[in-house]
Amino acid sequence: MANVISTAKKIAVITALVEGCSVRSTVRMTGVSKGAVLRLLVSVGAACADYQDRSIRNVAARRVQVDEIWSFVGCKQKNVTAEKIEAGTCGDVWTFTAIDAQTKLVISWMVGRRDAGCATDFLRDVEGRLSNRIQLTTDGHKMYLTAVPDAFASNIDYAQLVKVYGNDPEGQKRYSPAQCLGTKRVDIIGFPDHEHISTSYVERQNLNMRMNMRRFTRLTNAFSKKLDNHVAMIALFHMHYNFCRIHQTLRVTPAMEAGISSHVWSIQEIVTLSTQSLSQAA
Repeated sequence: MANVISTAKKIAVITALVEGCSVRSTVRMTGVSKGAVLRLLVSVGAACADYQDRSIRNVAARRVQVDEIWSFVGCKQKNVTAEKIEAGTCGDVWTFTAIDAQTKLVISWMVGRRDAGCATDFLRDVEGRLSNRIQLTTDGHKMYLTAVPDAFASNIDYAQLVKVYGNDPEGQKRYSPAQCLGTKRVDIIGFPDHEHISTSYVERQNLNMRMNMRRFTRLTNAFSKKLDNHVAMIALFHMHYNFCRIHQTLRVTPAMEAGISSHVWSIQEIVTLSTQSLSQAA
């Protein structure tokens, strides 16, 4: 008979994971085996994804910012081989996120490739969760030029914030981005308000993701080894961010600010979601 993890242990494990601890450090701190930690992560992550899919609907956002953040599973794209592909999904993966600039609610996210197909699927999901016309800002990636009209048609005010980078020879020799010389605001669809053409909030959310998910930390061996675990951790992170973590500026959670939740969720409530899902499935 398999050992059953106590509720207190489950709470300790989930708390460690959402605070940016690696799986192995979580094992050392909680005494729960690595396999049990990962099984709990997948179970809770699936429940979090399902709950947010059902609850984050009819969002009355006015300004939405979209961006994508890079990571990889198993190995980087340049190191992918036929043998590694046969063993499972591997290579670069991108996480698309859409954040409401006012409530700071992450309306939707999706893990996939950085191409027009995935961008279109993601933006169609975003469109289906909104209750009104919005102003949308993305970066200057060309995939959005087809993805946005495919998802919203003309029922949107859309602009791109295009960053202009310099050619810094020194920057190519070290692990750092090129120097940004400035930005251009480009109207694409409708009549976006130039005062609110910005990607600052969604880029700050990218930092939150790197800070609070150990598998997103670069130049380490903490990267995801399986896509299922990667997706589950992202769902858990957003559940904690949207419903549990009090925003420093808002002084409430983003879900409360958006009118989706009436209280600050506890980690125990998140753990209970997976138990409820198993009961419903049975």
